[in-house]
Amino acid sequence: MAGPHLQCPVILSPKDPMLTVDELNQRETLLRTVTASAGALALDAFQTRKPGDFTLKGRQDFLTEADGAVENHVRAAIAAEFPEDGILGEEAGGALAERLWVIDPIDGTANFARGIAHFCVAISFCVKGETLLGAIFNPASNEFYFARKGAGATKNGTPLAVAATDAIANASVEIGWSPRVATTDYLAAQEPVLAEGANIRRGASGALAIAWVAEGRTDGYAEYYMNAWDCLAGLLMVREAGGVTGAYPATEAELLMGGEIFAAAPGIAAEFSAAMKIAIAPTERKGEAA
Repeated sequence: MAGPHLQCPVILSPKDPMLTVDELNQRETLLRTVTASAGALALDAFQTRKPGDFTLKGRQDFLTEADGAVENHVRAAIAAEFPEDGILGEEAGGALAERLWVIDPIDGTANFARGIAHFCVAISFCVKGETLLGAIFNPASNEFYFARKGAGATKNGTPLAVAATDAIANASVEIGWSPRVATTDYLAAQEPVLAEGANIRRGASGALAIAWVAEGRTDGYAEYYMNAWDCLAGLLMVREAGGVTGAYPATEAELLMGGEIFAAAPGIAAEFSAAMKIAIAPTERKGEAA
């Protein structure tokens, strides 16, 4: 799954002139390799799981032994090759660092735990809060999504492009759910979306949902609260595939906080944003040259 590097040079942030293209290439190589191996580990655990083999961290917040095992595998690989880089993971936490790996070992754990083959490994690499690399891998379907800032997004090596849908009445969107947000807020949000004529779906893997926006399988995704590990890789993919995203993360500190997530094809972005009441990011995002 590692594959060749994309040849287009990365657009580096002027805030970090010390990160060379070669250094980013090295991290891309590791990202591709470790995402593939982590996915293989997750798939093996999925295929050998037993019904009911999970615990709950909170309301509908599933945890399996595989979550910890996959994250430990990724952490060990990063630490061995780039010990100076920071790591932030869903299971073991972490702290901010100028060069930071953000890991969701299994996104869609509720699906994984119930034997539904819609889950993924999601890993991103950030510099001073700006996502430069992102990978999302569903090993059950063998779909490997990848993006590098300034170099586009791909699935299994094929370039991605968001949907050309130009009206929300013709759209299929996904709205995520978080126990941090009142159920009434989500119910209220769905009403105007449905009233506009859109179809609403929910697959229970936010990372894959955002990747699907980048691929054009769906037209938009919104959630009132997501953590960084769930969304950074996918948001980069959407932008690189020609889509529109929300402001999160507006600052480096927000990587530790989570926030409102929005991703959409340009043709429905304004209508979907208004219906969800989640603002679209300015055209020139943090860290990008004017």
